[in-house]
Amino acid sequence: MKTRTLRHLVLFTLLAVVAIVGLAAAQSATVPMAGDVVAARQRLMRLNAASAADAQAKLKAGNIEAIAVNAEVIAINAGHIPFLFPKGSDTQASYAKPEVWEKQAEFEAAAKNMETWAEKLRDTAKSKDAAATEAIMKEFGAKTCGACHTPFRRPKS
Repeated sequence: MKTRTLRHLVLFTLLAVVAIVGLAAAQSATVPMAGDVVAARQRLMRLNAASAADAQAKLKAGNIEAIAVNAEVIAINAGHIPFLFPKGSDTQASYAKPEVWEKQAEFEAAAKNMETWAEKLRDTAKSKDAAATEAIMKEFGAKTCGACHTPFRRPKS
């Protein structure tokens, strides 16, 4: 059952990445595409949240090495985040603050930070070092998601 779930997660991740890359490549800076971009970035963020939750469950179960798959998904997704926030995509459906576009360099740095942390988590999980992996997992949410959501995302109402 675990292998089947892992295959489904990997397949879903690959499909999501292909869809996101295709959308990012096809999109322009015009507003008519903004609704689709907002939906795509919300899907990507839900995928990251699901990957993080799955990683937490694996940590709790002692399945340290398997966390690497979740971390890789988050690392790949992090590289796409800046492309999913083109100018003009700050619609009512979006929770993005204006600071995303006003402080674009900082926003891109936050996405890169997530990628770096996710790669560090991936590599540590692959090494099967439970203590080091747990230490990274304890800080992961605050150092990645929280570090971006606090300055760049409005709270959901």
